Amino acid sequence: MMKPVRVEALEGFRLRVRFADGTEGVADLGRFAHRGVFRLWDEPGAFDRVSVGPSGEIQWSEDVALCSDALYLTISGKAVEEVFPTLGEATLRA
Repeated sequence: MMKPVRVEALEGFRLRVRFADGTEGVADLGRFAHRGVFRLWDEPGAFDRVSVGPSGEIQWSEDVALCSDALYLTISGKAVEEVFPTLGEATLRA
């Protein structure tokens, strides 16, 4: 997991996130706004209450969170294989 160390809400449903490895950038989450559980953001000030959760997730409440790995890939522009090089090597054993 790419551990976020700081998250800041910006206008227009955007987040500035800084990760433990120094990667920092802005992710546009507008495509999630006004839909499903993200309707929480429609409440005044709700989007601004973003924080880093206990497991490293980016969260607004106990029920509304995003995977920090997905945000890391978006912000860094890296491919999954670059960030998780051994992912394809996993095998299932019965």
